[in-house]
Amino acid sequence: MELWDLYTEDRKLTGKEHIRGEELPNNLYHLVVHVWIKNSKGEYLISQRSANRPTFPLMWECVGGSVLKGESSIQGAIREAKEEVGVDLSPDNGKIVFSKVRNIIDGKKFNDIVDVWLFKYDGDVTLNNATTDEVEQIVWMNKSQILELFEQNKLVDTLKYFFTEIDI
Repeated sequence: MELWDLYTEDRKLTGKEHIRGEELPNNLYHLVVHVWIKNSKGEYLISQRSANRPTFPLMWECVGGSVLKGESSIQGAIREAKEEVGVDLSPDNGKIVFSKVRNIIDGKKFNDIVDVWLFKYDGDVTLNNATTDEVEQIVWMNKSQILELFEQNKLVDTLKYFFTEIDI
């Protein structure tokens, strides 16, 4: 059972918790992180979701997920990177690019606050170090290659902000 802290729209902790999978209460939000990992060649680590994922199977994306109860945004970002792609990120190499409150997307209730992180990383990358089976494969791509994925509808569409908001 995965527990999340609940926040007000202006990011104040409510002291309430939420069980993943249950409907989120109206006017309360959970914290989500998107983690873009960039190497010194200007490439981004992109992952393909496993075929068994309930949403967006085999689509490409950045690292991301929900921040767990008691975690800060950066702690969630670092944990998700380790779980999904087996990378140990340093907090000193990350920065928040932007945050956004999402209510309804394409008719679906999200009720989340998304923190988008950008980390610099030049270490080894192998899925053998990942602690979940959420990811099918990982690859370094430049911006134009990621744009090709997007144009072919192979990139999770909620990541289209990448082309205007991420420090290229």
